[in-house]
Amino acid sequence: MQTRFLPYLLTLPSLFLAAVVIFWPVWDLIQISTHDVSRFGQLRDFSGLTNFWALTADADFTAALWRTGLWTVLVVGGALLLSIPVAIILNTDFYGRGIARVIIMLPWAVSLTMTAVVWRWALNGESGMLNSALLGLGLIDQNIQWLASAETAFPMQVLIGILVTVPFTTTIFLGGLSSIPDDFYEAAALEGATPLQQFREITFPLLKPFINIAIVLNTIYVFNSFPIIWVMTQGGPANSTDILVTHLYKLAFRIGKLGEASAVSLVMFAILLVFTMIYVRLAMREQRA
Repeated sequence: MQTRFLPYLLTLPSLFLAAVVIFWPVWDLIQISTHDVSRFGQLRDFSGLTNFWALTADADFTAALWRTGLWTVLVVGGALLLSIPVAIILNTDFYGRGIARVIIMLPWAVSLTMTAVVWRWALNGESGMLNSALLGLGLIDQNIQWLASAETAFPMQVLIGILVTVPFTTTIFLGGLSSIPDDFYEAAALEGATPLQQFREITFPLLKPFINIAIVLNTIYVFNSFPIIWVMTQGGPANSTDILVTHLYKLAFRIGKLGEASAVSLVMFAILLVFTMIYVRLAMREQRA
């Protein structure tokens, strides 16, 4: 009997910590989102789901929700597509591999805020390095205001998001590649398998668990990413590059609608929770099969 309950007793401290760190703030968010709240955070009358209904009528929230999904899919998908070949190259033995790995990891070592500040300077419409380089190469004949409209600002933010996500994703894939025995590739080469066939039949199947980890962690990370969007455009111009987390910040600290901001936070929490549960369940089912 004691052995039966021992695992539960051993996990109690971590469960208690999770309850304090996660469930307590979520409970506070539920309280705020279901009450009328002053700008100073003082709870007033119970309002039920009024704040949630207000979100459904808010065109900016709907646009930010759609844009958050697009932002997450493009950044996570782009990072995965780039990180796999980069990890394969860095996993091979060549002169200067250690230096190459350090260079790839450098964007991860710099804070997101500093990275966004540097890119905001580089994309300056009048004196930015990107315009100067393109003018010098003769690819454009006048300056482009990269951050002045969503048509150019949002794609640039996506590219920067991919850039800063690649190092972490590459690290995950390098761990996966290092766990694959070299004997598999030697046997495949003796059988006449091409590098593409080796990737399709050996590397990719054995890398799937690490791909699943990268997808879940990067989705959570990118979905909640604040610095790139906020530092470069603050969701502008005219809220046209807002994602949910920047829209939430504006609701709470610029407009003072703490109830609606808490409702947005709960919606984000629910989306990530449902995604993670569904994806992990599908990945485990595929692994068992």
